[in-house]
Amino acid sequence: MNKNVVISQNLNLNVNLYVQQFLNSLDIRESSKSTYNRQLKEFLIWLKNFCVINPTRESLLEYREYLKNIKELSAFTIGGYLTAIRRFFEWLESMKIYPNVAKSIRGPKKRRGFKKDALTIEQVKKLLDSIDRSTFDGKRDFAIINLMVRTGLRTIEIIRATKEDISCNQGEYVLWVHGKGRDSKDELVLLTESTLVPIQEYFSSRGNIKEAAPVFASHSSKNFGKMLTTRSISRIVKNRLKNIGIIDNRLTAHSLRHTAITLSLMAGATPQEARALARHSDINTTLIYAHNLNRIAQAPERKIDKILK
Repeated sequence: MNKNVVISQNLNLNVNLYVQQFLNSLDIRESSKSTYNRQLKEFLIWLKNFCVINPTRESLLEYREYLKNIKELSAFTIGGYLTAIRRFFEWLESMKIYPNVAKSIRGPKKRRGFKKDALTIEQVKKLLDSIDRSTFDGKRDFAIINLMVRTGLRTIEIIRATKEDISCNQGEYVLWVHGKGRDSKDELVLLTESTLVPIQEYFSSRGNIKEAAPVFASHSSKNFGKMLTTRSISRIVKNRLKNIGIIDNRLTAHSLRHTAITLSLMAGATPQEARALARHSDINTTLIYAHNLNRIAQAPERKIDKILK
């Protein structure tokens, strides 16, 4: 334990104040601060409920088990909670308030691969063909799903898109994207004719809309014309999948992103090109898709079958 750190006799006496000071010290986006605040509040509630006055490494291990077995959170979510706690205790130690007892606490092992599956080519065609594009809802839903399947956009990127984000670049139409973890719309996806035309048809059905209007808007009477939510996108995709008989927890709106990346590789894109499409920060994430395709296409199980025959 660091002898230079002043150990509080009762961390809980001032812990709420310390959390606020910690959050104020962070040079991150407000949305990230909000996430840290929510995650640390859960930890403070646990400290209070279990009468933990001065947490130790053993306390944090117990908290990790609580998140896993009582709250039944996913490994990914637990990892986020523990990241917030580690940074909080790093700050406490740097301010000579409390020792960093979270230094060696790791999150639970995350499952390998992806949580969601990709759609097959046949499923994609069936899904798109099933949408009645003569209706107002149909024009929007087709344009959304078609865009996601052809560009790999995330649901958060779909709802953030506005009409003015569509522009010409080097003679081609592109959509400027406010990507995951980005502060501005500084990335782009190419809008081929097959992607652009359905969006333009949807715009025409909405009449004269402002440049700042969302590309895809709510059609409900309460929020008509306003930005959709990620939950709305998920519901639209789920309902459209259900209409063609696909009811599978591993096939969701996020599956459309997996589908786009997978299809690009199947069509001959290099891992580097697929990475550009997906806008992955680490190419190893893209290589997982390539590995999965090769694993099935070149499955040694078939060779075993052949030799046994």
